[in-house]
Amino acid sequence: MKEKLTIVKVGGKIVENDAALDRLIRDFSQIPGYKVLIHGGGRTATDVAAQLGVETKMVGGRRITDAEMLRVVTMVYAGLVNKNVVAQLEAAGVCALGLTGADMDVIRSHRRPAGEVDYGFVGDVDRVDGERLAQLIHGGIVPVMVPLTHDGKGCMLNTNADTIAGETAKALAGFFDVTLIYCFEFAGVLGDPQDEGSVIPRIDRPFFDKLVEEGIVSGGMIPKLENCLAAVEAGVGRIIITRADLLNADLEHGAGTVIA
Repeated sequence: MKEKLTIVKVGGKIVENDAALDRLIRDFSQIPGYKVLIHGGGRTATDVAAQLGVETKMVGGRRITDAEMLRVVTMVYAGLVNKNVVAQLEAAGVCALGLTGADMDVIRSHRRPAGEVDYGFVGDVDRVDGERLAQLIHGGIVPVMVPLTHDGKGCMLNTNADTIAGETAKALAGFFDVTLIYCFEFAGVLGDPQDEGSVIPRIDRPFFDKLVEEGIVSGGMIPKLENCLAAVEAGVGRIIITRADLLNADLEHGAGTVIA
C-alpha cells in the first residue's frame, strides 16, 4: 500500500495576505503525513514591477512575460514570496524547501509558441521528475514550489501554478497515494453561482459531462475540471476543490468538491 501524500495549491491572494498566510501555515502544518505546497504570487509581482518601472500586460487574465517581467517574477516568486512562506513554515516546525522547476531539474518545460498572442517566456510543462521529488519527501522535506520552470537550456519560464500542481500530482502518483487540493475562492464547485452553499460534493467523468451539457459548469471552470479529471485518470487518488480556510474541514461531508 502506498503512503499518503497531500499536495496543496494556493493562490497569491493567500500567501500575500498576512492573516490568510497565518491561517494557511497553521492548517497546512497540521496535515498528517507527507505533503507539498504550491503557491502563486501574482499581485506582489505586479506591485514590484510597478516599483521598478516594468509595465504589466495581461491578456485574458494571463500575464505577458517579456524579458523584464521574467526577471521580476523570478525575483518575486522564487525569492520574496517563496522564502517568506518557507520561513513561516519553518517557524511552525515544518522542514520546508523552496523549489523552482530548475532546482534539481524537477520540472522542465518548453516555451509556448506564439499564436494569436505571444505570451513571451511562458512555459508549458514537458515532464516532472517524480523520483527526485519523492526522494526529498521521503527524506522528511516538504517541497514548497513556485510557478517557475526551465527549458534545460538556461532559460527560466513563467508557468501556470495550477498546471504545475496537476503535473506534479501525476508524477508523484507512482510513488504515493496522492490527494491534490486546489484552494479557490469558493468552498467548491457550485451548482448555482449565486448560492455559495450549493457546493456539488462529488464529480466524476459522467457527471461532469452532464453538468456541462446542462450549462451548470461553463466557461473557465470546464478546462479546470477537465484537467482534474485527467489527473485522476492518470493515477491521482482524488482531487478536492475548496477554500484555503477549509483545508482541514471534513471534506467528505460538504466542505469541498471531490473529483474522483
